[in-house]
Amino acid sequence: MSPDTSAATKWFKQKKWKPFPFQQKAWKHYLEGYSGLVNAPTGSGKTYSLLMAVLMEGLISRENTGLQMIWIAPIRALTKEIKLACERAIEGLNMSWTVGVRSGDTTTDERTKQWATAPQILITTPESLHVLMTKNKYSKYFSHLKAVVVDEWHELIGSKRGVQTELAISRLKGINPALKTWGISATIGNMEEAFDVLLGIEKPIKNVFIKADIQKQIKVETIIPDVIEKFPWAGHLGIRLLQKVIPIIRKSKTTLIFTNTRAQCEIWYQNLLEAEPDLAGQMAMHHGSISRELRDWVEDALYDAKIKAVVCTSSLDLGVDFRPVESIVQIGSPKGISRFVQRAGRSGHQPDAVSSIYFVPTHSLELIEAAALKQAIIDHEHERRIPYIRSFDVLAQYLMTLAVSEGLEPEKIYKEISKTYSYQSVTIEEWQMLIHYLEHGSQALQAYDEYQKIGNDNGVYRVANRRIAQKHKLSIGTISSDVMIQVQLSRGKRIGTVEEYFISQLAPGDAFWFAGRALELVRLKNMVATVKPAKNSKGKVPSYMGGRMSFSSEMSEFLRTKLYDYYDGKINDIELKTLIPLLDTQKERSILPSKEEFLIEYFEDNDGYHLFIYPFEGRSVHEGIGALLGHRLGNLMPISFSIAMNDYGLELLSDKKIDVEKLIQPGLFSTKNLTQSIQSTLNAVELARRQFRDIAKISGLIFGGYPGKMKKNRHLQASSQLLFNVFREYEPDNLLHLQAYEEVMTFQLEESRMRAALNRIQKQQFKFSYPEKISPLAFPIMVDRLRERMSSEQLKDRIEKMKVQLLK
Repeated sequence: MSPDTSAATKWFKQKKWKPFPFQQKAWKHYLEGYSGLVNAPTGSGKTYSLLMAVLMEGLISRENTGLQMIWIAPIRALTKEIKLACERAIEGLNMSWTVGVRSGDTTTDERTKQWATAPQILITTPESLHVLMTKNKYSKYFSHLKAVVVDEWHELIGSKRGVQTELAISRLKGINPALKTWGISATIGNMEEAFDVLLGIEKPIKNVFIKADIQKQIKVETIIPDVIEKFPWAGHLGIRLLQKVIPIIRKSKTTLIFTNTRAQCEIWYQNLLEAEPDLAGQMAMHHGSISRELRDWVEDALYDAKIKAVVCTSSLDLGVDFRPVESIVQIGSPKGISRFVQRAGRSGHQPDAVSSIYFVPTHSLELIEAAALKQAIIDHEHERRIPYIRSFDVLAQYLMTLAVSEGLEPEKIYKEISKTYSYQSVTIEEWQMLIHYLEHGSQALQAYDEYQKIGNDNGVYRVANRRIAQKHKLSIGTISSDVMIQVQLSRGKRIGTVEEYFISQLAPGDAFWFAGRALELVRLKNMVATVKPAKNSKGKVPSYMGGRMSFSSEMSEFLRTKLYDYYDGKINDIELKTLIPLLDTQKERSILPSKEEFLIEYFEDNDGYHLFIYPFEGRSVHEGIGALLGHRLGNLMPISFSIAMNDYGLELLSDKKIDVEKLIQPGLFSTKNLTQSIQSTLNAVELARRQFRDIAKISGLIFGGYPGKMKKNRHLQASSQLLFNVFREYEPDNLLHLQAYEEVMTFQLEESRMRAALNRIQKQQFKFSYPEKISPLAFPIMVDRLRERMSSEQLKDRIEKMKVQLLK
């Protein structure tokens, strides 16, 4: 007999809604005791597919005691929308349940009330859920729990926050063996693996994957430049197309203008206001460094249709359902299919509505990327999200959380974590090493009291030192970033944060742009930059670490396909037709490779001998290939190279001539002993040393500081490097030390992807070209190399001189 879902159906009818089949299926399976994953597009009502099921279970059981359901959301902005949906449904079903939000923004008073009297539904983040587990008697607090729902699972799975979520669920299952675990996810390239990670290696007998039979319509329109430059370079074109963006803003009810970096966000906001002063008061800016209060104001104004446009970053990829948004503008290539689709879905945020997105290229070659994105959407392709496994830093933090509260019972907790996807391969020896690290500070650090954090109390490990416990509670989380400096007006109002390395470059009196206004630095003291409005409207725009993104593997494949289409004469896309002058120039001066060909260009100028190769695989992979080739060529002859790269290819520049056709052979791209080659080539020790800072911070080896008294970035780096060196010399098998190397190879250098690219290249026919002048494909790579050593003005002058010579 099917469960009774009439309460939800009746309320939907009152709202003049009609439930989708996937919603009805989720209701039915949840009420039958299943765990599972719901896969549905943005704006299809996926929240109600599980929320209504939980509420109907409450109606049927009449259970009102304690916390019944935890809803985990990846970002704080999303918690607000979920709370509104919960309260709307609870009122509609005439229930007495209450809803609480627990995040970093929740006040102390509210947290105290929630702990004293638990709401029936708690909406929280992975970090805040772990903070709750530091409380004594947390197991009693969670003892009535029936379900955990993980929202936007696709956003969490490829990060250590996903691992945090796995661990929290493992503990909640330990408290409540009958707990139902559900996830909500947009489509990703490895949905089956995402399902496995969520439910663990011992899935409940009753488990189900529910896919919505809804195809979201996405309309993509590329903003075509009036003139196509035959020699493009990154970044220069975007602002020139600003006048083509203004009509989109005018005709749309509300427009979100997505940029890829916070610096780009500030620049576009400034330039739009200068070009269209009437937008003052109708346009806002939103990015992660602006204060929470300002971001809340922007989100509320969007929700209520009080503003015309918002220039933003990924800070608005998820969050509030902004129904007034009609158009999305993407400035520059997002480098990934799923990111582009996610942003497109912020418009037309209702079932059956069409999502409309405009692509604004920042250089001519990005038109190929626009064509590639269109094709990927037609083919319903999405990137894989690689889950983190064996993250011992996150596990160490979690074990400390348990030791701070009710105590860590090693045998019981080992059984629980062994059932998670991330830690299924952890051996009993590794487990004992981790316990030893927390109890004694590992072999290399056991002489230092500060690393001896837990003590054995009749088989249960506890933290007895209150100072250690407090430091741990302040350090819970896995999001890594540079040390942030508060930006505060001299009259006291806080407007956001900037990274330490940027503000340290300024002197009192220097002007910079932030949060859409020109500011002058008054003083920098105690991690607070006091500022005042600047008289001079010109100033630096804060840049942020890690601003350059690389192609995803799937995006690279679609880009290569579009280039091969051009070679084969399949020029159907408006973007490829527009690029005919540029691509024809490439063919005239050099070669445009086919699918079976691998292009190598070699020429000499005043800078030296330039070797360009074009895997079309993305910046991160090209960085590894460039270093690998430089190393292998250096083994064949005494020579050194400087290396530059972009998403299309890479350059090796030297002061010595080489016999290109003799040396650049398929064997040079061999994958034999690739791991060892990468580690020696790219100085894996140095890369791992840098990676270790985040691992040390997450695992509790180093302490970031107290609120308002955070340690400076250079101090944290120095401490982590010292510890890394100690482990490297005296304890090389330390789990955290080994983890640093694993993360470098898997996520930074993308070894598996590099291996696949090298295998592909070896099978291609090598085509050598000796252009008399630089080709259109090589030009942007050379500009990227010059960018590293010249100011912006010097670079522009140099580029103009180069273009004059090239066009002769």
